[in-house]
Amino acid sequence: MNANPAANVVLVHGGFVDGSGWRPVYDLLKQGGSNVSIVQNPTLSLQGDAAATRLVIDEQDGPVVLVGHSYGGAVITEAGTHPDVAALVFIAAFAPDGNESVNTLLGGFPPDAPQPPILPPRDGFLLLDRDKFHASFAGDLPADLAGFWPTRRSPGGPMRSAGRSPTPPGEPGRAGTWSRPRTG
Repeated sequence: MNANPAANVVLVHGGFVDGSGWRPVYDLLKQGGSNVSIVQNPTLSLQGDAAATRLVIDEQDGPVVLVGHSYGGAVITEAGTHPDVAALVFIAAFAPDGNESVNTLLGGFPPDAPQPPILPPRDGFLLLDRDKFHASFAGDLPADLAGFWPTRRSPGGPMRSAGRSPTPPGEPGRAGTWSRPRTG
């Protein structure tokens, strides 16, 4: 087993993007000596994305720090009950509690703030409003790159079942913003 609990880092992307967005973080973590893996979620369901994340966790040789961005926060909340997960890190991420879902959290955005550029579901899938994407989702990117991101997604969006809540609080192994000590 690896002696450094932060030696294995698993990065989980948000919705409407893929794992390639983690490249700068991957490079920095690798320079720091971490073993870094990036989950390529199918983004068809929260359950499927958590399962894909658990598969990557299973490949690690010791404790894992699980990192999620945006919708990836809901994924790591669900997958974070894996016994090898030592800590969860949320980066501008959803961290739904037992009575919440990504959908309920999206509904809580202040009306005067930029709104998520998510269009109403079509055939059960979420799509992006390309005209609103740059301002509300990628304001720190150059316009040409921000224009590229929403065009490269297949119509899966981040899940058919955005309404599913994660593991209820109080259950054994409940994930959240936490770090648990490793034993043994």
